[in-house]
Amino acid sequence: MGFKGQVWQVHSAGQEADGAVGEILIEAADFPWLSGRFTPGPAFDSVRDLFAQELALARQDHDRLWEAWERVYAEIIRRVSLSSPDGPVPAFLLHIEGDEAWFRWSDEPDEDFADTP
Repeated sequence: MGFKGQVWQVHSAGQEADGAVGEILIEAADFPWLSGRFTPGPAFDSVRDLFAQELALARQDHDRLWEAWERVYAEIIRRVSLSSPDGPVPAFLLHIEGDEAWFRWSDEPDEDFADTP
């Protein structure tokens, strides 16, 4: 399946119509990760700090900061949704830094999907 060139949407959870957090233009696929250019939408400012905090924690000592990372990522999942060109995805692990985003996703709901940053 070719992902390059697809546009994935990030929305404020429950507000797909007008809660555009941003979009990701897929530039690379390295299974299980997709990555691309992130263009922020009007709702990105409301979650910008969460994504910065999540990434900072993910880049540190996982054993020591795992619970802190889980709390921050749970808040991200509560506040945003991710949609492929085919529609919403039920589980995902999404990182955003500047104009870059990378993520993996699952077609099946799974509370433990984000088991590793």
